Amino acid sequence: MSPASSPPLGVFEEQVLVAVLRTAGDAYGMEIRREIERVTGRDLAIGAVYATLDRLEAKRLLSSTRTHGDGPSRRLFALRRAGAKALAETAAMRERLWKGIDVRALVRLAGA
Repeated sequence: MSPASSPPLGVFEEQVLVAVLRTAGDAYGMEIRREIERVTGRDLAIGAVYATLDRLEAKRLLSSTRTHGDGPSRRLFALRRAGAKALAETAAMRERLWKGIDVRALVRLAGA
């Protein structure tokens, strides 16, 4: 990690930020939860999603706005520049960590 970089994101923080990107324009808590569950197959408590969204907003990695219009009021989230940087740094760290590891060999080993 370089002196100017931030600590890497935790796995769930990374998943939440990526889900915000994937649901752009419709990135509210329940939709973010659905996206993570759809992609990971993991059941999530909505409280864990909201707690993480609040933490990421406090870290200034996300911003939110409240919708007012047809239908229920929702808090929509968007990735900030610092959030994009944190995701890029985390992805690069994961790539460095996995570099040289033969995933196919791991799968074969796990199947043995």
